[in-house]
Amino acid sequence: MIGKIIELGKRIYDTSNPREMHRLVVFVLRSLLHRSAVKEMLTYFETNEARHKLLSENTFPVEQMTRAFFFAGSTVEERKKLIMTHYSTLEKKLRPEWFEKLTRKYVEYTIWMSEDEDIDWKAQLFMEPGQRKEGLMAVVMRLNNQHLYQMMFWLNSDKNNELSLWIGAMQGPNMDDAKEIVKDITKRSHRYRTKNLILYMTMAVARSFGCQHIYAVSNDGYYAMNHIRRDRKLKTNFGDFWEEAGGHKTDDPRFYEVPLVEPRKIMEEVPTRKRAVYRKRFAFQDDVDAQIAANMEKILR
Repeated sequence: MIGKIIELGKRIYDTSNPREMHRLVVFVLRSLLHRSAVKEMLTYFETNEARHKLLSENTFPVEQMTRAFFFAGSTVEERKKLIMTHYSTLEKKLRPEWFEKLTRKYVEYTIWMSEDEDIDWKAQLFMEPGQRKEGLMAVVMRLNNQHLYQMMFWLNSDKNNELSLWIGAMQGPNMDDAKEIVKDITKRSHRYRTKNLILYMTMAVARSFGCQHIYAVSNDGYYAMNHIRRDRKLKTNFGDFWEEAGGHKTDDPRFYEVPLVEPRKIMEEVPTRKRAVYRKRFAFQDDVDAQIAANMEKILR
């Protein structure tokens, strides 16, 4: 087994880089420390040809299991179950060719596209190595081929054994003119905040997969601490955002439960002067739902 571990490690890390070589050594030691779990994981990926091909091209699942990824305080056993359940669910839900593409080849699949002709604004299902600390798949909103917002997630059962989508992180734009770009996109979506829109799209994806719940990491649940500034103040307050979106705390302080369907005001609750904007926003949201449902249906069994 150690030969297989070293082989996987060499495909994960650039051994010509001394720092990466150190990471390889740590990866091998961690894998040997958790030999039983690693053996079970390798056996899982040898169960059929589709999983074998997945691990041959996407070498990260074993690394993800042995490192403290996904959410704070996660154990090796929890990560093992999470990874195996996620891929088993995708294997069951997706058409074989799309299971192959979305888990192995880092293929972008467009689930929504703006009708605005002057910009290339779309949302896609996608996963790349840089997102692996917080999830196993992502809903990515792109503007002119740049990441605008992304929501990393995985699929796993909850304590009641009900299929759920778990949000590991949300990341916003990292561009010089990000403030102006977000302002423009918010205007195009009829004053609907961009970070609310990426969550709205993730809700639609969860429903397409047949999830019964959505859970999202809290400030306590984020696996890293890079959302906290040096002065210990939050750069991003996940809890505030999840509550604004209709979420509530669970009995595990690391997670909020977020609605599968965003609560929507009835028109009588909206001030008269704002009703025209809300009608346009609701029509925009309905288009997002319809496009995502139709495009997800194309890749599902």
